[in-house]
Amino acid sequence: MRIISGIHGGRKFNPPTHMPHTRPTTDIAKEGLFNILQNNLDFEELVTLDLFGGTGSITYELASRGCKNLTIVEQDLNMYQFIKKTLDTLKFDFVQVVKMEVFKYILSTKNSYDFIFAGPPYALNTIDDLPKFIFEKKLLNPDGWFVLEHTPRNNYEQYPYFVRAKNYGTTIFSFFVYKTEEENKPE
Repeated sequence: MRIISGIHGGRKFNPPTHMPHTRPTTDIAKEGLFNILQNNLDFEELVTLDLFGGTGSITYELASRGCKNLTIVEQDLNMYQFIKKTLDTLKFDFVQVVKMEVFKYILSTKNSYDFIFAGPPYALNTIDDLPKFIFEKKLLNPDGWFVLEHTPRNNYEQYPYFVRAKNYGTTIFSFFVYKTEEENKPE
């Protein structure tokens, strides 16, 4: 696995060989995702949340590209420790790492974010609740983006705030953008 761009662009890191419930986003899919984000978001200004942190790959990429206000949530102790160690190695001491079950975090946090990424295990049977809870709990700031990684068997086109999906084989990213009712009114 590697960081694609930014101050650590090209740098490789090796996650643990036994990663329970973790399916790292492929470099090709991650590169496609970040091409879209790069053209639409100002990384240096973002407050970000990475749910189901896994290897931490998405957060490392965001930090490498200039994000300074990042939170990553990971429940598994081994992956949590791997993330902490990698962040230390990369000198990303400004990243907050939370060891907690994702839905508990979503339901308990009082924070709001400009960008939220969720890369849950594909077998997660409550994946369809993620967009619902993100918006019910008002975790996104106005014009904030939520990206959900999933397989072709899930479809979010009928969900509120859905704007597009991008397919990378077995990996699909669904994009949601939070627009207030004022912003959605016709002129």
